[in-house]
Order: sequence, then structure tokens, then C-alpha cells
Amino acid sequence: MRNPFLIGEQIYLRTIEPNDLNEEYISWFNDPEVCRFNDHHRFPMYRERLEDYYDSVIKSNSAIVLAIITQGTDEHIGNVSLQGIDLVNRSAEFALIIGNKFWWGKGVGREVGRLMLQHGFENLHLHRIYCGTASDNEGMKKLALALGFIEEGKAREALFKNGEYRNLLTYSILEHEFSF
Repeated sequence: MRNPFLIGEQIYLRTIEPNDLNEEYISWFNDPEVCRFNDHHRFPMYRERLEDYYDSVIKSNSAIVLAIITQGTDEHIGNVSLQGIDLVNRSAEFALIIGNKFWWGKGVGREVGRLMLQHGFENLHLHRIYCGTASDNEGMKKLALALGFIEEGKAREALFKNGEYRNLLTYSILEHEFSF
């Protein structure tokens, strides 16, 4: 394990490091399947753009973006974040991307989500953590509910992806609803 920040059973989370900015990482954001439900695939990703993103992440006072690393092999398989951190209203948005498709459906999202929610509520003293997803993103909807998020509402035709409008579902969890 290299510089772990939060440790789970099959993964650990650490800050994104300069040597993570490799071709595999870039390929996640150019893969239409990986980016099927997010905004990353609107413009091509290339090294300079990824470096700009990295620079913004390490300078941010309103986001914690962590690399998801497999235990044992130290492979960077995705990123997770609490972003838009608002310490006055004590809220933040949860976001996740697992770029390595081998790890899809293996419980990584749930493990990562629990680690980030616990960190947000215990260490950042947040009151509310929220997320949103396209209405046809079954994986994220299932993950949100498994983590204890409550569906709050629907923004009708708020997302335009692959030539059609989709509804945006919003979810949140409050600190007293999360069990550590």
C-alpha cells in the first residue's frame, strides 16, 4: 500500500499522484461505455487536459478526489470524490467512476461509498451528502439505495446524452441515516 488515506477490504483510497496520469487513466474518459452516464465523454481526453484536471484537484478547497487502488496489486481502477463541499451548509456531492471494467459488479462501489460517507460524516462533519444520476443508470441507482441514500426527486429531461433527453434522479443521505 502506497500512501493510503482510507482503507477498505479489497481496495484503499489515496490521493491521485502524477504517475497515475497514464494512458490507461486517459482511456477511461475516452471509453463511451465507462462514460455512458457521466459528462466526461463530451470532449476527448488527452494528457494536457488530464494534467489540468489533476492540478485543479490538488488545489481544490471544495473537493476530495481520491484514487481507488486495489490491495495487493496497487492498481488504480477508478476515482471517488466528495465535491462541492459546503462547510457552511455541511453538504457535499458524492461521485464515482470505476474505469477498469474488470471491477464492475464486484462490490467496489459499495465499499468505496461506505468509506467516503463515513469520512464525510465523521471527519468533515457533513450533515447531507447527495448524488444524482440518469434515470436509466441502474448500477448507480442500486448503489445509492444500498448505501442508504433516499431518492429525493426527479429533474425531468435534465440530461442530454446519446441523442436523447433523460431524467436526472437525485438522492441524499443525512448524517443520522448513515450507520457506521
